[in-house]
Amino acid sequence: KKKLKISGRELLSVPIQVFGLDQLQVLEMSPERESCLRYRMELLPQEIGSLRNLTCLYMDSNNLKKIPAEIGTLSHLERLTLSNNSLSSLPAEMGALQRLHSLHLANNNLTELPAPLCQLRSLTFLDVSDNKIDTIPSSIRHLEKLETLLLLFNSLESLPEDVCLLKNLHTLWLGNNHLRSLPAAFGKLVNLDWGYNYCSCNFEGNPLESPPPEVCSRGPDGIRDYFSSLCRI
Repeated sequence: KKKLKISGRELLSVPIQVFGLDQLQVLEMSPERESCLRYRMELLPQEIGSLRNLTCLYMDSNNLKKIPAEIGTLSHLERLTLSNNSLSSLPAEMGALQRLHSLHLANNNLTELPAPLCQLRSLTFLDVSDNKIDTIPSSIRHLEKLETLLLLFNSLESLPEDVCLLKNLHTLWLGNNHLRSLPAAFGKLVNLDWGYNYCSCNFEGNPLESPPPEVCSRGPDGIRDYFSSLCRI
């Protein structure tokens, strides 16, 4: 792959020459990766749209406040890392990234799961942990290939029933939110890998009442039995 890693301790923006490299496939501009750079970019230029052959774009640990709409033209993009920035929204055009399978958005300023993300039908990995998200749209059901969904350290008070349609989910982390209940169909997520500690990443730090923590600790079967018993009452 044709790869470029940008480095430079005084760098505050992307060198304009980069956007002439139209065969570039991997562009890395993350200060914390290997070289421990000191730069913190606040703006990703709209010229990023000229790099049509990009498959991987690493932009985590900057100070990005906005992503330009032109990112939607990167139709070959498969991996995008934007964690540890200052993003409060994403452009609608991101929904056009139909080859994207890995998206990292942890530690930003998102207050909701951006609707364009629910159009990314090839997505298998989504990390939006450590934000301020208080709601998940029902359109999340469109992420049928999703295998990993990390939602820990947010402000979620509930989950839509549609989460239970994500049959390929292996990892779902919900710890440290404000969840008092789980969707009644939660037990249908039969492929969840609960590991050795059922509660740690899944539910720890939530004021769960329905089902209570002792039920959650029994894993998917226990949760399924709990809601089945409620239906018989």
